[in-house]
Amino acid sequence: QVQLVESGGGLVQAGGSLRLSCAASGRIFSINAMGWYRQAPGKQRELVASITSGGSTNYADSVKGRFTISRDNAKNTVYLQMNSLKPEDTAVYYCNADVTTGWGYKGSYWGQGTQVTVSS
Repeated sequence: QVQLVESGGGLVQAGGSLRLSCAASGRIFSINAMGWYRQAPGKQRELVASITSGGSTNYADSVKGRFTISRDNAKNTVYLQMNSLKPEDTAVYYCNADVTTGWGYKGSYWGQGTQVTVSS
């Protein structure tokens, strides 16, 4: 069993910053890619940013230059630093990780989501 627990969401004014964290726990052998997705009301879930175990990153065009993804492999934790937030960043943010478990099973796991609300 693998669990992803997110934290750090909340309400912030436009132009402000938030830092999301997501810690993976359980019988984990290794984690490949980790990422953050978001889903706004009435919209499909979309990729915000991802990072490989080697540190290669990928960002959605809408967040480039404002968001930074990072990870601590020793802690099985991924972070998303969000600066210059805009009202259109309002969404539920989900953490995702591609995990190989101690039993050798490879799967994609999701966190429960954390709400980010940006007021204008």
